[in-house]
Amino acid sequence: MNKQTSRRNTLLAAAIGAVLVFGAVSQVNAQTASERSAQRRAAKDNERKSGGSQAKAENSYPNATRTAPEAKASSKGGAKLQKMMDFYDKEKSTEARAAADEILANTALNAYERSFAAQIGAQLAYDADDSKGAIAYLKQAIELNGLDNNGHFNSMFMMAQLQLQEDQYADSLATMDRFLAETKSTKPEHLIVKGNALYRMDRFADAAKVIKQAIDGSPEPKGEWQQLLMASYMENNQGAEAAKIAEALAAKNPGDKRAQMNVAAVYSQADQLDKAAAVLEKLRAAGQFTEDKDYRQLYATYLNLDGKEKEAATVINEGLEKGILKPDYQAYVALAQSYYFSEQSAKSIDAYKKAAPLAPDGETYLNLARVLWQEDRIPEAKEAAKQAIAKGVKKPDDANKILALKSK
Repeated sequence: MNKQTSRRNTLLAAAIGAVLVFGAVSQVNAQTASERSAQRRAAKDNERKSGGSQAKAENSYPNATRTAPEAKASSKGGAKLQKMMDFYDKEKSTEARAAADEILANTALNAYERSFAAQIGAQLAYDADDSKGAIAYLKQAIELNGLDNNGHFNSMFMMAQLQLQEDQYADSLATMDRFLAETKSTKPEHLIVKGNALYRMDRFADAAKVIKQAIDGSPEPKGEWQQLLMASYMENNQGAEAAKIAEALAAKNPGDKRAQMNVAAVYSQADQLDKAAAVLEKLRAAGQFTEDKDYRQLYATYLNLDGKEKEAATVINEGLEKGILKPDYQAYVALAQSYYFSEQSAKSIDAYKKAAPLAPDGETYLNLARVLWQEDRIPEAKEAAKQAIAKGVKKPDDANKILALKSK
């Protein structure tokens, strides 16, 4: 058996691609309906404690190109809105939503009244975890064009987030483009939603530009924003830029396993495997390897580094002994390879014997036969070759050559 074969074309492919472990920016507030209800009750309590007086809402969109219409309810429409809000305040969601639908269907009511009903309908749908229903209400609120700028653009922004949540990426991007064009907003919390939509549409270069603008404009950018920028750079083959972000996050959060794993993943994808192994070893030494994938990432890294086969075997055995690494085909075949390339043929044979029955075909039995042949264990090699043929191999002639050997 020729051990000079390229390390990436050895007896089996043991390399497991490192994967970034961060998540994308959350699209909307991930509260449950009960949490949102509790938040609303708390707001009401605060209002009562302050005597029920509220200052006029600050204009959140001072640079908007839209001229806000006069927001005024008629006597007839006002009574219907009050009835809807009474239901809403008493948390009678079914009745409140029915009242909102009734107002929306009444074309005799003015744009403000129907827009406001749509806005409340959207909130009720959202509270009920009905995102698609909320989007439909928000579209009506925007199209009716009866709200002040705060209500109008808040509805638009909420719709963009919900569209993102519903995997309607192109729609979300279109909504955000309109929102940003009409509000002239450069707020980071607005830009990041557009960046997220671009990322999900695989427009990584465009996403990186927008996300970086959001980060640069924020005094305290969120960690997940940094992670999304890092992902955009990686997908756009900008490994050096991704590494800078990963290293900064890891240095800022030395005890954060996810941040450290991200650094290792970025190093791996940038083919800096020695650096990746060093980061992962620190985590292993600190007892932070608690998942199957942790061990797999480290042993795969070692198997792709010259002269690190013994280290790979040590990692695999530790994971198996602790019951964290699953004793499956991949683990055993990687262990066999680790032993083989560190000149431990007997242990390699034992590992192959565990891997071969779990293999999807007969190739592992054939590799076992080759190693047994190399060790002059001809009868065992022939038996392994038989198993290989029975299970199926790409080159039966290789197995037949072993079967044709004369026993010593």
